[in-house]
Amino acid sequence: MVVNVYASATEDGSPDDSVQQVNSAAGTIDCPDVGGELTEVPDGARAEVDKELAALDQQIAEAYQRLQNSVQAQQQDSGFADNAIMNPLKEKRGATIERIAIAIDRVGDRPDGLDSLAACELRPAENQNAGQNGGEQDGGDQNDAGQNDGGDGQDQGDQQDGQDQQGNGGQAGNGPVAADYADITSVQPNARNEGGRQGSTGSFSTACGVNANGVFNSDNVIVAPGVSNGAHHFHDYVGNQGNSAFASDEDLAAADTSCENQGDKSSYFWPVIRLQNGTAEQDANSPGGGIEGNAGEIVTPKDVTMTFEGSPRGEVAEMPRLLRIITGDAKAFVNGTPNANASWSCTGFEDRQLKDKYPLCPSGSDVVRTFKFQSCWDGRNIDSANHRTHVAFAAADGSCAAGFKAIPQLVQRIVYDVDAPSLQDGGRTTPLFAVDSFPEQLHKAVTDHGDFINVFDEDLMREMVDCINDGRECDAADVGGDQGDGDDQGDGGDAGQGDDQGQGQGQGQEQPGSGQDQNDGQDQNDGQDQDQNDGQDQEQPGGDQNQDQGQGQDQNENQDENTAEPTETAQAPGGGDDEANQGGDKEPQVLGSLKATQRGNAAGGEGGDKGADNAGDGGDAAVAPEQTTPVANIPSAAGQPGSQGSESATGDLAETGAQLWPTMIGGVAVLAGVVLLRRVSRRGY
Repeated sequence: MVVNVYASATEDGSPDDSVQQVNSAAGTIDCPDVGGELTEVPDGARAEVDKELAALDQQIAEAYQRLQNSVQAQQQDSGFADNAIMNPLKEKRGATIERIAIAIDRVGDRPDGLDSLAACELRPAENQNAGQNGGEQDGGDQNDAGQNDGGDGQDQGDQQDGQDQQGNGGQAGNGPVAADYADITSVQPNARNEGGRQGSTGSFSTACGVNANGVFNSDNVIVAPGVSNGAHHFHDYVGNQGNSAFASDEDLAAADTSCENQGDKSSYFWPVIRLQNGTAEQDANSPGGGIEGNAGEIVTPKDVTMTFEGSPRGEVAEMPRLLRIITGDAKAFVNGTPNANASWSCTGFEDRQLKDKYPLCPSGSDVVRTFKFQSCWDGRNIDSANHRTHVAFAAADGSCAAGFKAIPQLVQRIVYDVDAPSLQDGGRTTPLFAVDSFPEQLHKAVTDHGDFINVFDEDLMREMVDCINDGRECDAADVGGDQGDGDDQGDGGDAGQGDDQGQGQGQGQEQPGSGQDQNDGQDQNDGQDQDQNDGQDQEQPGGDQNQDQGQGQDQNENQDENTAEPTETAQAPGGGDDEANQGGDKEPQVLGSLKATQRGNAAGGEGGDKGADNAGDGGDAAVAPEQTTPVANIPSAAGQPGSQGSESATGDLAETGAQLWPTMIGGVAVLAGVVLLRRVSRRGY
């Protein structure tokens, strides 16, 4: 095997600026994507096929981990990797692929050619783009995506915060590397000008927060339903708060939402970004996290905007409820780029988009990820066997293929306040950043992807389509229906982020026995707390601008509001982490991030809620925001007893009115007395 040396992303590439040499005997494993080949799977075989496809991913992850952990053995025996890793992997894959073929054959026609997909290739750790430093590529061509696949080795000498901080192999030794970054100022403008649009020119925006509550899991209910850790990397979730591998359509429909307009219960999720700074997050020793190479501090986005746009060729049709769309390819590094759809840039430079590199942004500029989803639908299916063929991108002229109809195009823009890493020292001074990925994908930027499940209320979807087709610019917050806080409150606990008024620091500590909720600038349960002491929250000086009237149910009255260590969600009995991906009925391991939640609480103002006692908050089914375990990820949490919805607001108003009656009667009596005195006085004269 090879010793790999990566040049730095500095332009001169002088020896003084070169990144430390990385000894790496481990490359990566390139396996054919069986799921992508299964364009037709009968409905009766879907569940079993999805389970077996998830088993294939698990087999690759385990083989890659053995590859990383056997560097010395590979150096001593050139045949070790084939004999101990690659050949056993082929045998396991062959057996799994056969089970897939049998499952389909039971209810339909047995697929041909699957047997040829069992064998995988071992890619050696070598710099395939040896002359291409980060700042020297144009960023516009996806066809050179992900060619810098080395840097898997381990720098044994350097420790940072107790973690092995690789000179150029990332915190977990599987990327990113210096060649994965590009100076945005060196990229030529390449974004298409959207000016002069015709057709349906309107837009519809929905605000659902930035995941300040820290709702994460490593599931993917679209690709691997019923399989814990089916994604092998962690996702941020906004919108629907009940998304896990085990969430049914009914669970999603009944769940809370973090969106301003409670009629939008759609699920929006994407891989988290991490700083490779040695931080051990809650998932450091968990599947999907550190043990699969996704290590470092999870970064909460600074801003997330979601806009639905029209078609340049005419009107758009309504999306069907529960439509699923995946954009991009999480395996693009080994699959190639036909389905890749990554777009990376910096604020102030968004006419320059990178497809296979992370941007190095100048001081004062933030990192931007943009996802443009497919905008043509086949008119029949809400999903497909490979999760792609039921939707498609429009042609260059904006037209949809025969048999497809235009639907609103979701455009996500996610902004991060992260500094350009110090590539000359492998990120030791300023840490590297990268998206979570399947372990063998080496955290390449080209693997970025986004997921969407449409759970819009049908009336709100109709409003969206009318707005877009009429050429108007609309905000979901201004459209009818229950309005929430608009930022990560949907699971019952308002984190007070983003759209809140930012009053105070939001300690949210309850005085023992006082019955007064001391919410110094943070509404703990979004206008729905029912204090167990006297049922009425008292407004504190400098606190929440819209204090609760005490009609919800506070489920945390005896709980430390600032839990030092987040708790892990209880798991179903029978099976540890090593069984998490075998397709059983085990509950997903849902982990909160203390660091991410703390960052969220420190940013954007934890002040009063944007709306007073919002009716559409979805109830108090979950934990208050200081608790970092995202209970909303558990399907059973949706619709728990005690979830009151708009009834809470009605109760608040009724109690307020009841408290005002004595005051009003007293006022009338005083006025009557004044009138009587004046009459008596006049008679005296």
